[in-house]
Amino acid sequence: MSEAAYTYDPTKLTEPGKDRMRFELGDVMTDGGAETAYFSDEEIEAMLQIHPRWKRAKLELVKSVLHRFAYETDTKVGAMQLWLDQRYAHFKALYEELKNEAETASTMPGDAAMKRKGPPYFFEGMHNNRRTEGSVRGREACTLDRNY
Repeated sequence: MSEAAYTYDPTKLTEPGKDRMRFELGDVMTDGGAETAYFSDEEIEAMLQIHPRWKRAKLELVKSVLHRFAYETDTKVGAMQLWLDQRYAHFKALYEELKNEAETASTMPGDAAMKRKGPPYFFEGMHNNRRTEGSVRGREACTLDRNY
């Protein structure tokens, strides 16, 4: 099994791919490999293949970072203090923002997900009274006077 790669090329930021995703996530310190980078090249590329929509792939990567940071706590050793909850809070806010955008996009008219659900629930004439002829429970059925 080959070893994971950790690379970043800022000259490729104009192309949608691994390097742009690293930039958007702030995962550009790749010199230390797994010690400094959130993701390997293979992980980012796999998410981009699994989720062709950019924001969905980014959302899944951010979710992975949240799982990693969730167990980290603030640490104080002598004069040194590490506020690790700030990293979690930053990625949690990014996750919520991306999640809200994804939910909003999936409910927009014309979205492919909505088209798969079938015909619209509301249709013309759905509130028309079909019992306008004859009586309803011993009373004459009401019809609305359209000339009011």
